[in-house]
Amino acid sequence: MRTWIKDPMAILADGAARGVVVEEGRIVELVPQSRSPTAPVAEVFDASCHVVIPGLINAHHHMFQTLTRAHPVAINKSLLPWLEALLPVWVKHIDPENFRLAARLAMTELLMSGCTTVSDHQYLYPPGLTSAMDIQAEEAAALGLRITLTRGSLNLTVEQGGNAVPNAVQDTDEILADCERVIARWHDRRDGAMTQVALAPCALFNATAQLMRETAQLAARHHCRMHTHLAETRDEITYCRERFSCRPVDYLEEVGWMNDQTWVAHGIHFNDAEVRRLGRAGVGVCHCPTSNMVLGSGQCRTRELEAAGSPVGLGVDGSASNDSSNLIEGVRHALLINRLTYDPAGMTHLDAMRWATQGSARCLGRSDIGAIAPGKQADMAFYRLDELRFSGAGDPLAALILCGAHAADRVMIKGEWRLVDGTPPGVDIARLRAQHGKAAAAFCAPE
Repeated sequence: MRTWIKDPMAILADGAARGVVVEEGRIVELVPQSRSPTAPVAEVFDASCHVVIPGLINAHHHMFQTLTRAHPVAINKSLLPWLEALLPVWVKHIDPENFRLAARLAMTELLMSGCTTVSDHQYLYPPGLTSAMDIQAEEAAALGLRITLTRGSLNLTVEQGGNAVPNAVQDTDEILADCERVIARWHDRRDGAMTQVALAPCALFNATAQLMRETAQLAARHHCRMHTHLAETRDEITYCRERFSCRPVDYLEEVGWMNDQTWVAHGIHFNDAEVRRLGRAGVGVCHCPTSNMVLGSGQCRTRELEAAGSPVGLGVDGSASNDSSNLIEGVRHALLINRLTYDPAGMTHLDAMRWATQGSARCLGRSDIGAIAPGKQADMAFYRLDELRFSGAGDPLAALILCGAHAADRVMIKGEWRLVDGTPPGVDIARLRAQHGKAAAAFCAPE
């Protein structure tokens, strides 16, 4: 069935002033000014009240952390003290039931913000949580979201010189075996895939070099992408120098990760030579502006990385360091924090939106999403501008970011409506909030 998304108020696509035509889950035609579709359509959706953009793509998250937002033991801390405070809490309380609620709430929140594809860096596997990737795949499917299941891991405890607590880690062989299992079950390399897999030891201070190297070999065999945290804080630079006698980018190369199948989270503390090396290798960087500000980690060198050749994407990061799972809000934060480094003409609202769409798609290794163009998947987010915050706005696309849009009205994924009137069909938001809130209360209970 051919559907005409007709006459949008504004659309982030060239030559589509009168909208787009969708058929069998793909965009098949852009309709220019003063024209109509070239072939008959079966359905018309009047988009005259909507600003239409490509579906947002979240390239880095930790969904389980929705259970510890604004946690009393962790507020007003930088990254490593923050992790030291929360890791024992997570390990003690995370189980399959509350993990499922955390994933459901995070993905629902992302969808409601205009997100169509999610990637979650799930590195925490306390005893009993072996099915984490399956749970996330099931919850994404229930909402109709695309997902990259980013199978993370920890295997370096405090006693071994890392920062993970004992019940948070797994044996290297156990990790690699489950990676093989998850790939076999969920990794779909076809165009338009709803579920893919990436492999993701957490960070150089809680995953061994052996795990990093063997993960790279496994990913190469199965054509999977790789993901990790890198150069998020100055403490990490110091740790890397003291333990490995090098800087994080050197370490990344030593363990076989310096290639265009890798994207890293944060990527803040790179020097000029490292920026050039990452760009030449095609390593992607997921910019996480909100958590970088909350934790005081620093500012990513986004424009220099892009200029060097690195894909730059956008992520909300963990919901205990953000403390939100709202990607359109993250686009605004990306614009604002980068204007502290780059002048307004060199850092526009379109740059920030590009990171959250095309840039994130490149980080995830996908060419079928991230833009409104013929042949791309029909993934789009629709926003209304009838709230008070938008009154007086002259440029609708700029208004989304400058005036602070925080919720989509509609979201289409693979040609299907997955958000209607601001709510995912079939989801009881009030019930989800109550269930999740009750589960989260246990994480704050006195010891």
